[in-house]
Amino acid sequence: MKEILIFISNEYADWEIGYIGAEIRKTNKYKISTVAINKEVIISMGGLNVNPTYCIDEVLNKNIENFQMLILCGGESWKKEKYENQSVKKLVDMFKENNKPISTICDATTFLAFNGYLNQIEHTGNSVEYMISTCPNYTGKNNYIEQQCVRTDYFITANGTATLEFSREIMKSLELKTEEEIYNWYKFNKNGFYSE
Repeated sequence: MKEILIFISNEYADWEIGYIGAEIRKTNKYKISTVAINKEVIISMGGLNVNPTYCIDEVLNKNIENFQMLILCGGESWKKEKYENQSVKKLVDMFKENNKPISTICDATTFLAFNGYLNQIEHTGNSVEYMISTCPNYTGKNNYIEQQCVRTDYFITANGTATLEFSREIMKSLELKTEEEIYNWYKFNKNGFYSE
């Protein structure tokens, strides 16, 4: 069974991967594994303790064919590290060079912009103005799309308010359900039982 690899760091935004994690597990099509800089316990913004499955070096020494997708979760650490993290960059490069999809949300998307990954592809994020002001190497303004989530062949990018849209596009990419089932799932979770 191939693995979906989710990168987490201290103060990661646990709600951003809550929906998609549950939906992946329900299908039994893929195994979910977590990866971090090292194997010390990671504490989410909500106070959840996670023992990472792998450290990054372990993944870099594995066969890429073991993995189906890399998901980078948002959180406080991206900004604190000023979007500079060579270990995570190696991980992204490993997936990119092997044409494996990479999905990012909130400031994990800013990390991609900061490191030049989004300059030539359609993408979204926490506003184009934010990317321009935060990322000196970002030249992708003309490829920025004002949507909650944007999916290309190998990248899924989302802003920090797009947890459901992010999950929906990952579900489509992984073909977890039929298009109609994904649409109904999204509609139900977006609108709920009753309108407010």
